[in-house]
Amino acid sequence: MSDRHFDELATRFAEKIYGGAKGAIRLAVLQTDLLEALPARSLRVLDIGGGLGHMALWLAEQGHQVTLTEPAAPMLEGARERFAAAGQSATFIQAPWQDLPAQLSEPFDLVICHAVLEWLAEPYAILPALHRLTRPGGWLSLAFYNRDALVYRNLLKGHFRKLRSNELAGEKQSLTPQTPLDPRELAAQLDGAWSVESQSGVRVFHDYMPVDFQKRADVAALVEMELAHRRHPAFAGLGRYLHWVCRPV
Repeated sequence: MSDRHFDELATRFAEKIYGGAKGAIRLAVLQTDLLEALPARSLRVLDIGGGLGHMALWLAEQGHQVTLTEPAAPMLEGARERFAAAGQSATFIQAPWQDLPAQLSEPFDLVICHAVLEWLAEPYAILPALHRLTRPGGWLSLAFYNRDALVYRNLLKGHFRKLRSNELAGEKQSLTPQTPLDPRELAAQLDGAWSVESQSGVRVFHDYMPVDFQKRADVAALVEMELAHRRHPAFAGLGRYLHWVCRPV
């Protein structure tokens, strides 16, 4: 298995996701967490696997100096277009994560790594590179596809055969992540190199709602409730994604 990069189909899919409640919730949780964690000054920001640039553009609009890297040309072009339409600037680099430590000589104040690990053949191999790219005293914003939520969703659907066989990875070329992460395994990998300062669930209840309820729910109300419950001890671990703000030690 190799790292997964994205084609035109995935780009269109991502645009559709960000146009609905799922994307609104995701951005609201990530942005709120970062506003709480970061100082009120301009930072040098590296967005690894930045996709279509939704988070990177928001960070640029906050006054940060953004470098966006993305291995897939269709995604990177979409990010360029989004920045141009908003009248914002950034440095754009088409490269896989493996090339970044050699290309980027200075570490960054903030490194963004959202929805990247679950698409890698060896998710934990990127962690030393993330550490080298984050300056001492800086921040790492790490969001990843939560295996616990995937297990729970399959339990609710009665997919017991799939659970017994432990076949939870998405199929090749599907848009389901190929390597859902166990948060306890990830925490063990971070131990000694990173301090996890905050943990939030992204979509802690939305994805479990009946589809009819999802369609009728007001997006602003969904976002409000997701933000209110993103760190609830009973619900945070059910987030479809988990967002950890980390600092190097």
